[in-house]
Amino acid sequence: MKTGKHFIFLAAVILGMIWVASAGAQEIVIGYTGPLSGPAGEYGQDCLNGVEMAILEINAAGGIAIKGKKHTFKLLKMDDRVNPQTAVNNAMQMRSESKAIAIFNPVFGTIASLMKVNTDQKNEFIIMGYTSTPQASEMGNKLAVITTIPLTVYNRLEANLAWAKGWRKGAMVVTAGAYGDEWRKAFRKEWEKNGGSITVDKATNYYTRTDFAGPLTEALASQPDFLLIGGPSTTTALIVEQARAKGFEGGFVMIDQAKLDAIHAMMERPLGMEGSIGVAMVSGIPYPASDAFAKNNKANYRRNVTWETVVNYTGMHALAKAIAAAGTTTDTRAIRAAFPRVFPLLGDKYPMEIYGITANGRILHAAVIQSMKHGRFTQPQAYIWWARTQKEFNQIKKMYKGSAPLVWQQVD
Repeated sequence: MKTGKHFIFLAAVILGMIWVASAGAQEIVIGYTGPLSGPAGEYGQDCLNGVEMAILEINAAGGIAIKGKKHTFKLLKMDDRVNPQTAVNNAMQMRSESKAIAIFNPVFGTIASLMKVNTDQKNEFIIMGYTSTPQASEMGNKLAVITTIPLTVYNRLEANLAWAKGWRKGAMVVTAGAYGDEWRKAFRKEWEKNGGSITVDKATNYYTRTDFAGPLTEALASQPDFLLIGGPSTTTALIVEQARAKGFEGGFVMIDQAKLDAIHAMMERPLGMEGSIGVAMVSGIPYPASDAFAKNNKANYRRNVTWETVVNYTGMHALAKAIAAAGTTTDTRAIRAAFPRVFPLLGDKYPMEIYGITANGRILHAAVIQSMKHGRFTQPQAYIWWARTQKEFNQIKKMYKGSAPLVWQQVD
């Protein structure tokens, strides 16, 4: 299927959905619980948009066939404002009332709570978790698929880039909670191993506050070369603006939740991001399918494309393929077991590439890193971090459809 036909605009999608429904297709319910309001609302909405785009597209193409019967997807969405108990209540409601087979969620604190209930025999559901927290795939949940790579990969790569810039002193003002705690702990380990020092370690809540004067004042008083910052992109942009307003001229190393492209779009003065290191802009990692996807996203939601949208979109396609491969709409364990059979998903049809899934449910895709130097973003690189041999890297390289340089850098 050609890329231009693979991505279609919303009006055509809706017409396709109506046609499929009229053909008597049965519905498979997919749930989403996540932040849709508050400081993290835009982050959660981007994640939801990705799931929704994939569902609209799959339905417009006729859905999936299981044992000769057509099935389409129905999406239910609920706001949990990053409250673990609300997330559980939302998920249980969608499962018990609508038989949702899978629930998407983009915050580790709420994912961890969902993992306490999703394997109950009478109410099993698959968790599609968008989090880089290593614990998410180490908790042994048999019905979880974690759609991003571990944060330990990003912090090692970013620490090495920061060291190469000549920075030696860093202060950390990172989002509070289990995810932020893991980032700070892992980054400190990498940075001190290189020989650097951490002058201040200050967790703060990026989900509830918008004024960061207190933690920034303390961090900047230690005269760091850079700040390690990050949480949802919206509030991370505020941190950058407020640090510059206080006269900080150093760099920023951003945790993977904060995205350069999203932050850049929000900045009043984009040059304030000078010296930033973080997850590469989506536009910097082009695949054959990327432009059409970005146009479709803009037309449907009037928003620039983000990795939250891209990853959740591709994750929903993977889920649909796993359901079809399992040949069931109800057996969650069979669907989860079918995931290894659906990969690779490549850039001629999708705006990212997924090469496989680990035994504990972590999806394998490249780590993409970029920085800003002299007011311009550098050429990003895509790191293949899990390959153990040159042969394995070469196999991935043969499949690769992107144009950004592919780099083999093993990260344990």
